[in-house]
Amino acid sequence: MVDYTAITPEIVLALFALAVPALGMVMRSSKVLAAFSLVGVALTGLSVWMITDGYSGPVAFQDFVVVEEFSLLFMYIFLAVAFYVILASAVYVKDDKHKPEYYSLILMATVGMLFVASASDLFALFVGIELTSMSSYALVAFKKKDVKSAEAATKYLIIGGLSSGFSLFGISLMYGFTGTTSFSGINDYLSTLGAENIEMVWLAMIMIVVGFGFKISMVPFHMWAPDVYEGAPTPITAMLAAGSKKMGFVAMFKFFLIGLIAIKADWQLLMAVMAVVTMTAGNLIALNQTSMKRMLAYSSIAQAGYILMVIPVATDYALAGGLFQILTHAFMKGGAFIIVATLAVAAVGDKISDYKGLAKRTPFLAIAMTLFMLSLAGIPPLAGFASKFFLFSAPIEAMGGGNDWLMWLAVAGILNSALSLFYYVRVIKYMLVEKGETEEKLKLPMSMMAAVAICLVAVIVMGVYPEPFYQACLDAAKSFFTFLA
Repeated sequence: MVDYTAITPEIVLALFALAVPALGMVMRSSKVLAAFSLVGVALTGLSVWMITDGYSGPVAFQDFVVVEEFSLLFMYIFLAVAFYVILASAVYVKDDKHKPEYYSLILMATVGMLFVASASDLFALFVGIELTSMSSYALVAFKKKDVKSAEAATKYLIIGGLSSGFSLFGISLMYGFTGTTSFSGINDYLSTLGAENIEMVWLAMIMIVVGFGFKISMVPFHMWAPDVYEGAPTPITAMLAAGSKKMGFVAMFKFFLIGLIAIKADWQLLMAVMAVVTMTAGNLIALNQTSMKRMLAYSSIAQAGYILMVIPVATDYALAGGLFQILTHAFMKGGAFIIVATLAVAAVGDKISDYKGLAKRTPFLAIAMTLFMLSLAGIPPLAGFASKFFLFSAPIEAMGGGNDWLMWLAVAGILNSALSLFYYVRVIKYMLVEKGETEEKLKLPMSMMAAVAICLVAVIVMGVYPEPFYQACLDAAKSFFTFLA
């Protein structure tokens, strides 16, 4: 008897995704379709809560899908991102005749993310990633007559296909060598492996890291991100930065911290170097950007470098800090991109210089963007400061036993945060200090303003009162490492 309990949320959301195009045949209103999709996201969140109410252990589906605190945290993050992206899209796509397909694709992309959150096997992980990727390719290309959108979708499709090929090749090599695709099974096999037999594991690992590295835009696999983020519809850019990129980190965490933890000494230094290179390259290139979306894209690459610090440290304290950073980043970066989308609806350009005098034209969005920028830079008392505090203190906490060099990870993170402050403050200066060409008030859609407000409240609350959120992340980290038992 097959137990479908663990995939109830995915089933609920997939049914809504299939129903949206049918509803679109009789109801062409974007607001109605968006409301129906939001109901689907809300009911999916309720189903997530219901299957774990009175939770006392994992709920499994053929041992490919396991639901526990780690999975739950990411499920709620992905659903929250889908919620505010759909809310912001109600006006953004109101004149497009393919509105039903747009909402359906967002829901299907979220279904893939939910699968990845609870996957305990490389193939289950791959299926979830590809489901999200296929939907994302179409969403990036949604503005078919826009040259930048078409270019972005072409690059995304080609590079995404290459990354999938690398991932699948690496998974097949790992299976051929270990005889399993289960993360815990791979770790059990590697724990008995002699040093002389490690070459094939390294080859498989490199292939999979290349594939997953594209998904999280890790240097040197990052060059697609700025072009795709710039060309995609801006609400979809928010989904890519706050949702699908976080899905890539789920894959990286499970692969390294469960599947390869037995050979940690072989890859620890490599991943530490990749983390430092990624955060430094992202911040340095962001300094010279004139496009708001490209600046946020490179900032997102730098943020990926910060989160990558979790892997070489590999403690539950580090993972908790990384999860908290992922949680706060989903609202900081998502909120910033939703503001860009909101201003685009009001015909405000994408150049950073176009934001001059914004405080006179729309005080709420100017203040919100200011807080998002300060939070991304790690300024107290906002959420970004709290999450970076826990994340950057993890390498210091892990020092000792030959790991004193981990301190330099924390130093690199702190210096890069200071560097990032330059381009974040530049945006704030343009909005609050510089005079724009006009002071005419902007008329902005309430649904998009509501999406910004959701992100803003989350950033403030998690900064002022971080304890319950960090505790949830710590519980998730501890449950994650029970895979190793």
